[in-house]
Amino acid sequence: MKILIVEDEPKTGDYLKQGLCETGFVVDLVRDGLDGVHQALTDNYDLIVLDVMLPKLDGWQVLQRIRQAGKHMPVLFLTARDQIEDRVKGLELGADDYLVKPFAFSELLARVRTLLRRGKSNEPELLQVADLELDLLRRRVTRARKRIDLTAKEFALLELLLRRQGEVLPRSLIASQVWDMNFDSDTNVIEVAMRRLRAKIDDDFEPKLIQTIRGMGYVLEISES
Repeated sequence: MKILIVEDEPKTGDYLKQGLCETGFVVDLVRDGLDGVHQALTDNYDLIVLDVMLPKLDGWQVLQRIRQAGKHMPVLFLTARDQIEDRVKGLELGADDYLVKPFAFSELLARVRTLLRRGKSNEPELLQVADLELDLLRRRVTRARKRIDLTAKEFALLELLLRRQGEVLPRSLIASQVWDMNFDSDTNVIEVAMRRLRAKIDDDFEPKLIQTIRGMGYVLEISES
């Protein structure tokens, strides 16, 4: 699960990132509202922890821009502003929860897990394109009703491609989302994994679904050839 923290106070931001990483989450941290909007709109997050009083854009504006762009991941406001009208404003703008500073990390973690469970319940159980189906609950993949056995990384890679089908995904994004690592141009781990995945879901089937866009990345869509 991937979380974005938008927090300009260095100690609080670093504390949150360390605590959530140690709990098993993948965490990105940015320090101002503009970077928060950019990250939220260019990457896929399961949850955003958002301060209100931020430089460049405040938390209200960040949330408005995220929602206007059609992003519906849960947002938890974390702020020193404890007035009732502030809480009401945040919730009316589309926040899912509101926690006042100072806070206990155990309470924040409980709220994060609750929001993530709630968000999961709204997700589709089945992802599909053409005759390829990925069942998220049963962790099963079939093509033309034939069961396909994938490793955990291959399943995660295919899930990413299906969730963002039709979108060209650069290797750097695939590396961060599936392997939780910064992209290193000297490694061919992505090419190897993609080749193995293709062998399982494309080689014996038509139409071909995983396309290579030279110099850009990979996309999952029905080939016209």
